[in-house]
Amino acid sequence: MKKILQNRGIKNRLDAWLAFLALDDPEWIEAVIEAYPEFRSMYEEVYEMCRNLERVMEMYSKELQELDRNTVQYMIDEMQETINRKDAQLSQKNAIIEDQAEQLAQFKQMLEDQNRQLQVLLSQTNQGKE
Repeated sequence: MKKILQNRGIKNRLDAWLAFLALDDPEWIEAVIEAYPEFRSMYEEVYEMCRNLERVMEMYSKELQELDRNTVQYMIDEMQETINRKDAQLSQKNAIIEDQAEQLAQFKQMLEDQNRQLQVLLSQTNQGKE
């Protein structure tokens, strides 16, 4: 950029903008302001911002705090969704376990009933043999 401007100079407003955005050499700043005086206020504003670095850092610090807050909230929301999903899965599994426990109790009762019936039949068969 600097080489292009050195060869051509500042010939139009576009060149002035390119110099403003890309170059910080005092000679170029002076050349831009001489050719286009309206750039002076922009250079002054940038200069004041650079001089008041503490204010700029506070501005970034506040933005970073907000980003941190948002990130923490996002992570909490994500964790809550995961917990809710896990709770739903656990509830489903508990329902399945309860259903299986009930079926097991029914099968146990059926076996006990069949065992009693078998005992009755065996005792009847043994009495008939005697």
